[in-house]
Amino acid sequence: MKSNVNLDLKTLVKKLRVALLKFQRYAVIVFIVILVGLYGYLVLQISSSATKEPTQAQVMEELGTVKRLKIDQDSINKIQKLEDQNVVVQSLFEEARDNPFSE
Repeated sequence: MKSNVNLDLKTLVKKLRVALLKFQRYAVIVFIVILVGLYGYLVLQISSSATKEPTQAQVMEELGTVKRLKIDQDSINKIQKLEDQNVVVQSLFEEARDNPFSE
């Protein structure tokens, strides 16, 4: 039995050239399909990441790394004394309590 497989370089180049010419006809369609596929994949990954909630262990781990701000009692007393003495300062403190993100 004779095998019909021909691995000659010249015929391989010819067959590759013919296949490339056939592929060029559909190159734009293939490119658009690949682009839409990548875009869809990215949208799915972003939406799944946006709706993902952390586990309770992750929340507790992050809370453990947060350093609590400590204000000594003397500073608190000075702030309260200034707040009581000055109406403008008092209004600023009240506004800051109501809306901390306003400037």
